Amino acid sequence: MAVPKSKTSKARKKARRAQNYKLDMPALSTCPKCGETKLSHRVCKNCGNYNNVEVLKIEQ
Repeated sequence: MAVPKSKTSKARKKARRAQNYKLDMPALSTCPKCGETKLSHRVCKNCGNYNNVEVLKIEQ
């Protein structure tokens, strides 16, 4: 079996593992009706529209 020649330091080990756990920003798009930023493929929280169809009735 393969055996490491020397001990891997804590800093080297954590630096290597940190590359796998990066979080990306979610893709944001603008609502075509009100112009508010929203998550892609989600109902707009400001006006309640999805794909130019009113899904939720939002009282203002």
